[in-house]
Amino acid sequence: GPVAETFRVIRGVVTEEYVRSTQGVFQFELSGDGGGTWYIDLKTRGGSAGFGKPPVAADVVMSMSSADFVKMFT
Repeated sequence: GPVAETFRVIRGVVTEEYVRSTQGVFQFELSGDGGGTWYIDLKTRGGSAGFGKPPVAADVVMSMSSADFVKMFT
């Protein structure tokens, strides 16, 4: 779905430079189609993004609809 595709794209652009400059972990609590808990880890070496809880504690937790999440990143 659109949420999973958005995270696939995010994973493809995460670099060590983004991790070094950001140093943050973002958790998204999404409702609606493709919802659930998702994360972007820009703190842990190499960075990561995907479904489920982040590998380390989140610095920011955002709750929104899946549709709004996709709009925010497109």
